[in-house]
Amino acid sequence: MSFINLREKIVQVKIVYYGPGRGGKTTNLEYINRKFSKQIQSEMVSLKTHGDRTLFFDFLPFNMGQIKGYELKIQLYTVPGQVKYNATRKLVLKGVDGIVFVADAQEQMREKNIRSLNQLHENLRDYKESIFRIPLVLQYNKVDLRNQGIPILPISILEKDLNSKLKVPSFEGSALTGYNVAETLKKIISSTVVSIQKKLQ
Repeated sequence: MSFINLREKIVQVKIVYYGPGRGGKTTNLEYINRKFSKQIQSEMVSLKTHGDRTLFFDFLPFNMGQIKGYELKIQLYTVPGQVKYNATRKLVLKGVDGIVFVADAQEQMREKNIRSLNQLHENLRDYKESIFRIPLVLQYNKVDLRNQGIPILPISILEKDLNSKLKVPSFEGSALTGYNVAETLKKIISSTVVSIQKKLQ
C-alpha cells in the first residue's frame, strides 16, 4: 500500500518496472528522466554491480495532481533483471502500488519473458498481493529491432504468452526511441491512482 504522510498530506506512490534481464527497464526510466526532466525533483539513482547494470533502483519522483486533498508523489523503480538477484527484486517489490512488466519482444526471449512473469506472480504472492489485483501494464519492448531484421515475436504470441489470463493494458514499445514509453507510464499512473482512490474511500 502507498505510503501516506498525514502531516504533509502527501501520498507516495511506488511503481516498479519489472521484467527479464536486459529487457529495457532501465532504458525506459532513462528516457522518462530525459523527457520529463522539468517534473523530476530528485537525482536518478542507479546502483551498479558486477554482472547487472542496475542492482537496486532508479529513483524518480514527480508530482501529479491531488487525491482527496493529498499531493501525489510518484516514485519509479527498476529491479535487476538477472535471475540470481531475485532476493533484491523481491525487496524492491515491497509496498509496490503498480507494476510495468517490460517484456523483450525478441523471439529468443520468449521463455525468459514467461519465466520472469511467473516469478513476479510468486514474489507478489509472498507479500500477500495478487498479480490479478495489482495495477499492471505490459510493455512489449524492442519492437524497433524489426527494422534491423532481428526476429520479433508477433503481438498475438506475446499476448497469448503473457496476457491471456491477466487481460491488462499492453503496449508495443521501444525504450530506446521512446515509442510508447510515456503512454505506458501514463497508463500505469492512471490505473494506480484509481486503485489508491478506491483504497482511500
